[in-house]
Amino acid sequence: MRKRGFEIVNDKFLEDVIKEDIFLPKRATHNSAGYDFFLPRNINIKPKESISIKTYIKAYMENDEVLLIFIRSSIGVKKNLVLKNITGVIDSDYYNNRDNDGNIIINLINNGNEEVSLLQHERFVQGIFVKYLKVDDEEFPKKKRLGGFGSTV
Repeated sequence: MRKRGFEIVNDKFLEDVIKEDIFLPKRATHNSAGYDFFLPRNINIKPKESISIKTYIKAYMENDEVLLIFIRSSIGVKKNLVLKNITGVIDSDYYNNRDNDGNIIINLINNGNEEVSLLQHERFVQGIFVKYLKVDDEEFPKKKRLGGFGSTV
């Protein structure tokens, strides 16, 4: 039985990227907590500019887990890039959603004063799977995820 992992999104969501240019996230060392995500293409980010990057990766996990996304320290410290939402939260029901198949999209901001270039296949963010707890006597939420960002109804 599969518990958690990564997959490339369905072919119909690949748009203008070649499947062979998408690398599944990997841990860099035996004790790394985070799975490094690789850029599917070269990107340039001007000073104070924000950019959305489709990873073409989706994550499956157990219902009581979440994938947290953080900027890699080398990217943040050396290149002045930050996540627009500070920490990405990928819920288990984001997987296979109808809008984008669960494509994990990373939004970066260049807080520096110089343009930053990142190369295809460079590691830029990391994801950490985490179990979470629920409060006692919680009413089961009636909302259901139908798609990507802001799609819970």
